[in-house]
Formats: sequence, structure tokens, C-alpha cells
Amino acid sequence: MELKKGLSSQSSVTVSAGNTAAAMGSGDLDVFATPAMVALMENAAMKAVADALPEGSTTVGAEMNVTHIKPSGLGAEIVATAVLTGVEGRKLTFNVGARDAEGMIGEGIHIRYAVDRRRFMEKVGK
Repeated sequence: MELKKGLSSQSSVTVSAGNTAAAMGSGDLDVFATPAMVALMENAAMKAVADALPEGSTTVGAEMNVTHIKPSGLGAEIVATAVLTGVEGRKLTFNVGARDAEGMIGEGIHIRYAVDRRRFMEKVGK
């Protein structure tokens, strides 16, 4: 498989006490937290290209520009989708979105970079 536009994946989660704004400290209400939505979108993007990367490589998130447009309460099932829309060398651009049963809750653009796992971790001294 090769890195090409159109690769996509989805990730899902149920809104629970642990991923609310109140629990994550991004707000004080028991609704799906924006940081949790962003992480779900990043996970979908990571999975979208994982099988197309060379052995020993992964991707790391570098930029996220999203809008969280609607709240989702406890028990809601959230599905994030990521579609690869641009490949410029190691730079990968994705359209990302998240939905619950009632429709779109968030959308945006996410940029990741393909990296060699070993070299990347050497840079952080691990």
C-alpha cells in the first residue's frame, strides 16, 4: 500500500465520565470534551495511513484546526472520520470530522508527519 489521497479510517468512543469536559479539565460540564474529540480525530488519522507506512515508521500529530460545534452527552456514541487529502513528502493533511447520532459535532483539518520511530525517540532521549 502507498500513501495516497483518499485513505481513510474511523475511530469511535462512548461518552463516559472519563472523557467529559468536567473530568478532563477543559470545562465544567458533563459533555464530551473537546480534547477527547481531538484525540479521537487524531486516532482516526493515525489509523488511516498506518498500513501504508514503511516498516519502522509511524505518524505524529503536528497541527489541529477544528471547531467543536455541538455538545454530546453521557452515553452518546461518537465516531470520528479522517480522510487523507494531501501528501507533501512526510507531511500528511487530513480532513477530520466527528458525529454523534444526531449529526456532525466537530470538523476540521489535521496535519501529521511520517517519522522513523527509532530516530524520533532518540531525539527525545528515550
